[in-house]
Formats: sequence, structure tokens, C-alpha cells
Amino acid sequence: MLLRGLKEHIAAPSNGAAVSPAIQVDAVVTVTDDGGSSGRLRREYSILPPGDIRNCMVALSPDEALLAKLFQYRFPGSGRGLAGHSFGNLFLAALTHVTGDFPEAVKLSGNVLATRGRIFPSTAANVTLKATLDNGRVVSGETRISRSNRPIRRVQLVPRTASPLDEVLSSIRKADLILLGPGSLYTSLIPNLLVRGIAAAIANSRAECVYIANLMTQPGETDGYSVADHVRAIYEHTGKCLFHAVVLNRAPASPQVLRRYRRQGAAPVNPSLEELQKMGLTCVAGNLLQRGKVIRHDQRRLAQLILNHYSHRNSA
Repeated sequence: MLLRGLKEHIAAPSNGAAVSPAIQVDAVVTVTDDGGSSGRLRREYSILPPGDIRNCMVALSPDEALLAKLFQYRFPGSGRGLAGHSFGNLFLAALTHVTGDFPEAVKLSGNVLATRGRIFPSTAANVTLKATLDNGRVVSGETRISRSNRPIRRVQLVPRTASPLDEVLSSIRKADLILLGPGSLYTSLIPNLLVRGIAAAIANSRAECVYIANLMTQPGETDGYSVADHVRAIYEHTGKCLFHAVVLNRAPASPQVLRRYRRQGAAPVNPSLEELQKMGLTCVAGNLLQRGKVIRHDQRRLAQLILNHYSHRNSA
């Protein structure tokens, strides 16, 4: 959602000529997924999971592009063979075997989709996510962690020595603005920060670092969490105070939609403004809710609020 909104601020090439974009977007994506099509390809062909990467590619590709729809096409059915696989996942898997390098396959796939931005896996290492729950039980694998339905005490990557791509560290060093979120706290956001050297690079960066708060709690992962709780969990895992600002939604969802979410165990995330301010964080709030049957960020308003805040801070 965030990438789709930011994409609109990147100038598109005209007649094949290079242009200077208003902004340059680099996306760093976690590679701990072990479920669905990505998990099957990971187990059967020993490649990094392509699903999250594929979604980011499509988000940064021109909306009208037929290739973007093709990459998201999922073969019907369930079971073995092609059933359940998305074309984009298979394309990335094939290109990985042709090039012998997953990051290179990601780069070439981005060229095929004409993505308006660069996409990097956070690490090229074949990492597994492990979680220690509140009862001391240790659960391995992103899918099992998401289904554990017990509060998570801590997550870690195995191996802990997984190193980031050089391009990731270079991107962080050169960045003017670093954005984290929205996304699953323990299974999507924190894993990127556990790759050795990434959190330190962010802490040492000259960029403003902004956390984009989730709209709803995630059953089994962040039950009862406020925005401040999300930030504290990130600080505890990295050992660093990474953020300068937090982006919050101030628009209420409809009672009908909220009732449906509550039946599923989810509730609006408490903004906890006073706690965030005591942590030294600037709170940037706006009407970020997309109206509809599901609760999600409005991509255009989210991107515009972030860029307006950065522009104002940069000119102050």
C-alpha cells in the first residue's frame, strides 16, 4: 500500500528516455516467509521465498501493465503441481536458477515489470524465523508463529549471522527518509531489523526514520498492543531507538466494519499519543483510512502525508 502511494511521486520514463524522478524509492523486503506458494518453492527448490518480493514489484509497476496482472495470477486449485502457485513466484524461481542468484533475479524481474523503484531482499541468506512465546515455548517458521495464538516474547533469525546485501546498506546510508511499516510487527517488520548491521545502519543514518503505525491489532501477534508497544518491541529487539516520528491515523472506522473485525479478534490500535511523546517521538496524524469493507490505509493520503511532513521538516 505504501509503495503504491509513493510510486505516484516518481516520474515515469517518456519514450524510453531517462528522467530525474521527484523521489527515488528503494524497498527492503523480508525473506522469512515459509507458507503457501513461497514456502513450497523454498522447500522444493532451495530458493528464497519470492512472494513478498513479488507483491512489492507489482506495487511499484505501472498500474495499467498487463505484466503486473500476470505476475499476480495464481493457478487455481490446491495440492501439487502448479495449483496454488502464482506466476510471478514461478518466474522468480526460474530466473533464480538461470542466473544462480536470487537478488539478481529480483533485479531482472523488476526490469521486466518496469518497476518505478528498486527492490532488495534484506539478506541473501536462507534464514528461518524463531519465536519464544510467553509460556517459554519456541516456535520455528513464520507460518507457525502467526498461528501460535500466544503472546510473543521475542523473535530471532537463524542463523543470527545473516548479513544484508551491500546494496541495502548503501541505500540506508544514502537515504533522506527511512520508512518502516505498516505490516506484521514480529513476522514482517522486525525480521528485517534483525539482519546483522541493518539496525545499526539505520541508527547511524542521517535520514529521518519514521514508523507507520498499523491500523488494527493482529490476532495472535499484537493483541492489546498500542502504537507505543509496537515501537518498544522494535527498540527491545534492536537495542536502538530508531525513530524520529510516528505516522498515525485519526479517522474512525465504521461501527459495522469494526464489529466484523472484533469477531475475528482484532481491534483498532490505541495511538498512545502521550507515551509516544514521552519517548521523544513526533506524532504525525491524518485521515489515512480507506473507506470500504476492509480496514486499510489509503495509499495516496498516506504517501502525501509522509512527503508533506518530510518536506516541511526539511525546509524548517
